[in-house]
Amino acid sequence: MLSDLPRGTGRSVTTRNRAESSIKSMRVAADVPASQRTELEVLRTDTPTFTAYVEARRNRREEWFKVPAGHVDVCNVPIVVRARPAK
Repeated sequence: MLSDLPRGTGRSVTTRNRAESSIKSMRVAADVPASQRTELEVLRTDTPTFTAYVEARRNRREEWFKVPAGHVDVCNVPIVVRARPAK
C-alpha cells in the first residue's frame, strides 16, 4: 500500500531510495479473472451510516485535531472496504 511507505521531506515522497519503493506490478481488478478476484464489500454512500461517517470525518474529535475543520475533501473520507467473509 502506498500510504505505508515512510514519508520523506520536501518534495520527496519516501525516505527509501527509488528502487526500494518502486511499484513492481499492478493490475486493474476488472482485468483479473473472476476466479482470482478478492470479493469485497463497500460501504454504500447513499445511506444514513455513510452520512454519519462523513460528519464524523468532518469534525474529528481526536486530540490531534484542535480546531474542527468544518469541511471534508476526498482525502479525508476513505471509502470503507473489507474482504467479504467466506460463506
